[in-house]
Amino acid sequence: MRIGILSYPMLFQREAAIQLQIRETTRALNALHEHRGIALQVEMVDPHPMHLEDYDLIHVFSASGGNYRIVEAAAELGVPVVLSPLISPGWDRACGEHARLADHRLGRQTAWSVQSSYAQTRRALQLASTVVALGQSEKRAIEEGFLIDGAKVRVFPNGVSPHLFDANGELFRQRTGIQGPFVLMAGHISPYQNQLGMARVLAEMALPFVLLGETRERDQDYLRQVRAVRGVTCLGGLKHDAKMLASACAGASVLVLPCQGDACSRTVFDSLAAGTPVIMNTASPVELPESGFALRQVAWDDAAAQQHALRQLIDAPPAREQVRALVRPYTWERAAAQLASCYVDLAASRSTLHA
Repeated sequence: MRIGILSYPMLFQREAAIQLQIRETTRALNALHEHRGIALQVEMVDPHPMHLEDYDLIHVFSASGGNYRIVEAAAELGVPVVLSPLISPGWDRACGEHARLADHRLGRQTAWSVQSSYAQTRRALQLASTVVALGQSEKRAIEEGFLIDGAKVRVFPNGVSPHLFDANGELFRQRTGIQGPFVLMAGHISPYQNQLGMARVLAEMALPFVLLGETRERDQDYLRQVRAVRGVTCLGGLKHDAKMLASACAGASVLVLPCQGDACSRTVFDSLAAGTPVIMNTASPVELPESGFALRQVAWDDAAAQQHALRQLIDAPPAREQVRALVRPYTWERAAAQLASCYVDLAASRSTLHA
């Protein structure tokens, strides 16, 4: 079975969770060689010299960035599509109703010549043969916010890079000179991510706050406000330094993700794999059973609750091996095997349909 992987054109011009997801998924799938007696060949598609109809199946990552056109083209050619849409768990029935109403108004005002991003995402979800969500909260968002039949949505969490389980904080402390307890946050520095609010919370607690992440030009004033808060250290994005990133996660007392929306599940899993507990927003898509001792959910703007959770985790830190155990089952090999079963099932159902 020949499987093509596709996403938006500028995908690999930057580094974020989706890039790692695609690389590791492709690697782990090809390492399987075969699944249930079906040989697997998985590759990134260059849409200029290659044709979608040359593949048995197309897997599209992200429903945004114009990717609905890829799904449309594959559907027109009769090529099955697996879609990993990466939908925010914040979508619910009310949000979906408002988006559809706005989309209808936009259509009427432009003689139906302009589509909203909501309409494009929904079309990709509708045309996909199978939709893959990273967790139950994303699945609910797909069903309720975009009115997609839950029967076509399967839940396969991402994997965790194995080197994180062996990480320790020594490399980070040697290079930065930071000693003692500190709180870590990783991600783009912007008002949406709420670094300033968390910096003020930690300043009141006299806890050092280390930020890893880049800042867009439009948010430079915000960065200056964050830097002005006592106890803040900004180290940039640490591009291409996986060992340093892992050591930062392992060296931190707590990882915080106080963003206004959903937190990146990869960042949460990476921190837990390094043995570090996490405080995240209540909108996060991460769901792990019996994880309350190391994974706390607090409203992004509730400073008192954030301080309380931080104090608990710092004064009585959970055992690192116990924290790591929460995500040890989540390997990229496991994720690949789940996807391979999805591919084979889809191919089998298509064969039966055309028999």
